[in-house]
Amino acid sequence: MPIDFLSFAYAATVATGGIVGYARAGSVPSLGAGLLFGSILCYGAYQTSQNPNNFMLLLGTSAALGGLMGFRFYNSGKFMPAGLVTILSVGMVLRFAARSAGLIQAKPIE
Repeated sequence: MPIDFLSFAYAATVATGGIVGYARAGSVPSLGAGLLFGSILCYGAYQTSQNPNNFMLLLGTSAALGGLMGFRFYNSGKFMPAGLVTILSVGMVLRFAARSAGLIQAKPIE
């Protein structure tokens, strides 16, 4: 059973970003959104660790987060945190889109 370390790291990064946003600016919406999206992504990473073909939750959540943060990056022009999360999300979307198209396959850890 392969563990999807990359997806777990992505989920942890999103959740940590929400916590940092709250700690630095006192932003409760950042905390809530970071923990909500981070939790959903963590569950999706767990699902792909159980079955590498079960990645739709991660794909959908990454696409939604990428769109939302991409919109914020476009409006603000600030790389942190919106630009970084957009780049990470687009990377995850491309990863799972390639897996969906059969271009790459999950490799089990032996």
